[in-house]
Amino acid sequence: MALIGQFNTLQVVKHTDFGLYLDGGADGEILLPRRYVPKDEPCEVGDWLNVFVYLDSEDRIIATTQKPRVQVGGFASLKVVAINHVGLFLDWGLPKDLFLPHSEEKRPLQVGDYCVVHVYLDPRTRRITATARLDRYLDKTPPAYRPGQAVDLLVVERTDLGFKAIVEGRHWGLIHKNELFKFLRAGLRETGYIKEVRADGKISLSLQPVGRAAGDQLSEQILSRLREAGGRLALNDKSAPEEIVRLFGVSKGNFKKAIGGLYKQGLIVIHDDGIELR
Repeated sequence: MALIGQFNTLQVVKHTDFGLYLDGGADGEILLPRRYVPKDEPCEVGDWLNVFVYLDSEDRIIATTQKPRVQVGGFASLKVVAINHVGLFLDWGLPKDLFLPHSEEKRPLQVGDYCVVHVYLDPRTRRITATARLDRYLDKTPPAYRPGQAVDLLVVERTDLGFKAIVEGRHWGLIHKNELFKFLRAGLRETGYIKEVRADGKISLSLQPVGRAAGDQLSEQILSRLREAGGRLALNDKSAPEEIVRLFGVSKGNFKKAIGGLYKQGLIVIHDDGIELR
């Protein structure tokens, strides 16, 4: 049986004028319309193709080589493109828009808004469906992250404490206000770092490497950039945070700690207009 809403590797069983038929197991033969047949891959009977399987506008199982922005089981920030009395329709990169029932909205949305959703398969209709009610799909397993671990983040919403983000598609985490040294908004995907996993399972996140090893890494980056620049950079502890982020991707506070450490080690000199290798 083909997995609806996911990529499947299926075997070509028949050629027709309007496309290829693929072996869908218990689902029978699945059409791959001619416009999606790849021109740079073997597509003869017996060959295997990696395709995305979903339901067309008439609820028939169909295949495509187009790549949606999210699969069943995943999370994504998608744009609302239409609304009617039964729900909303989201652009997920395929001709048939993704359905978000009104009952699965978390807040009122308008055409043009973006919304972070989870995608699931309706057990009754087998239709691919979106929900903005994310809690039931997260925090199902105890977090086993270690401090300093790099993780994939999907930023979901601003709160009074900072920004909530989905960690590795499995857990809620929080980027506290004091960790916000660059622009964030809902829907952005970022590389983050585990700052702490509390006893109650709550996860604190950072947008920059944490711990002593991270400080050593930043110091080495600064020294390397200085060597590449001929021994001098027009950047110091008074520079604009935006310029520090652009060059090193860290907060001004961490940059100041790093150059302070390099100065104490006698490796650099800090001038009014920059830093210089000693």
